[in-house]
Amino acid sequence: MRIRRFVDLSVPLINSENGVAADPPGMVPQIDYANHKAGAQQMAAMFPGLKPEDLPDAEGWAVETLRITTHNGTHMDAPWHFASTMNGGKPAMHIDEVPLEWCFGPGVKLDFRAKPDGHVVSAVEVQAEFDRIGYTLQPADIVLVNTAAGDAYGRPDYLDRGCGLGREATLWLLERGVRVVGTDAWSWDAPFSFTRKRFAETRDPSIIWEGHKAGRDIGYCQIEKLANLHLLPPVGFLVSCFPYKIKGASAGFTRAVALFEDE
Repeated sequence: MRIRRFVDLSVPLINSENGVAADPPGMVPQIDYANHKAGAQQMAAMFPGLKPEDLPDAEGWAVETLRITTHNGTHMDAPWHFASTMNGGKPAMHIDEVPLEWCFGPGVKLDFRAKPDGHVVSAVEVQAEFDRIGYTLQPADIVLVNTAAGDAYGRPDYLDRGCGLGREATLWLLERGVRVVGTDAWSWDAPFSFTRKRFAETRDPSIIWEGHKAGRDIGYCQIEKLANLHLLPPVGFLVSCFPYKIKGASAGFTRAVALFEDE
């Protein structure tokens, strides 16, 4: 396999002080940066008799300290994030247990940018999109959903932008062998601001996080906060999205990338 082009599908992890609206209050990342001068002080403390000025340019290492959740930045949710069980009561997989073969394979992009914010995509709408692009879904395809949230990343309205896939649409994909999906929105489900309004009207708890909760029936993973999906064709590319291996965790950071092979 020869790769001729890469498309970065990941957003950077950005310090909350930079004002990028990518997470709700209480979940924003904090990054403390120690520069080379600070690193020289740290090195000097490890080597008795060493002075910072003894080092080239009086510089040591640069290092960062992170205070984050596993759901900051572009990340992959494991089935454990959705519920404690999957597949008929079996223990749900943690992110370090996700099969590697799930995380590399043919990609399919569904374009739902025209759907209104807060819309819950149905199975019929998913089927219609596959009909539009002229593609038959295959087991192990990695399905990426391009929503209106992609263009809003970093803006104050990001958390309230884009559509989501409901339980019916998610199960439609899973029943056909899909095990990894992704979205450029903050959540695979519709923005919470819209779900809260619907719940206030209906008092129906089944609408809350319904796409995620489909993982109780069939275990799957989802990538959230993807980028550059508008640069992808509907098909004809590979997706690499191996998550960081965090023991017993509900998610792991991923540098999601689309790869295009030589023709």
